[in-house]
Amino acid sequence: MIIKNTSTNIIIICFFLLILPFVQKQWLNLYQFNFNNISLYSILYYLSGIICPFLISLTSLNNFTNYKFNKLRNLSKKIINGKALFFLVTLNLIFLSYLIFDYFFINFDIVHNLYFERLKLEQPSILSLCFIIFFISSFLISKKFRIYLKRLIFLNFILISFFIWYMQINNIKINDQFHIYKYYLFDKVNLINIFILIAIEILYFSWSFLSYKSNLSDWIIYIPKKGDLTPFFKMLFFYFFIVIYYSILI
Repeated sequence: MIIKNTSTNIIIICFFLLILPFVQKQWLNLYQFNFNNISLYSILYYLSGIICPFLISLTSLNNFTNYKFNKLRNLSKKIINGKALFFLVTLNLIFLSYLIFDYFFINFDIVHNLYFERLKLEQPSILSLCFIIFFISSFLISKKFRIYLKRLIFLNFILISFFIWYMQINNIKINDQFHIYKYYLFDKVNLINIFILIAIEILYFSWSFLSYKSNLSDWIIYIPKKGDLTPFFKMLFFYFFIVIYYSILI
């Protein structure tokens, strides 16, 4: 069940996440003080690595999944149809499907490098990748399956975040053997993880608008008004605080 967007809840969560990294650092100091012993603080510090990913997932699934747009308000002369609409739809589907697949592949690759290093994990060929993109795109066309897919994306996000947290605690360095290494513009893997998720969220929003109700069957899109973009700006506001959280934490 998707809960309606509540700005107050988003703001509360954002401010909580600004405080959390300082609490985690205190738990880390206490954990390092009793490094050789299992203590309450060591357990809290290990578990704290999934607090933020869980809150991000819960907030996004409740607020940034089932978008609604007012079609009547958008009845204006500013429309997109024909070849321009085909280009937008195709481009959006291809990029969104590719990012979703690559995000799942990043998770499999991390698990492979951590626990099954002897087994060789091959990247898909161009033909296989095209088939996978087509397969994911077919799920994105259906609103029901699109919501299920987003839930899987955030389950994947929680797992990736946990493995990254585990590697950081155990001083496991990410090198060029990891698939996520190709995204390295700077040595901050948590931020890379978040930026990939933000890219998926932005493309998911644009696809939700393009495929809203009868837009594709009518093959005409009305230019969105400011009211339709309100959820998008709320999403950016929320993830801005997430970026701050991981910038403070690392």
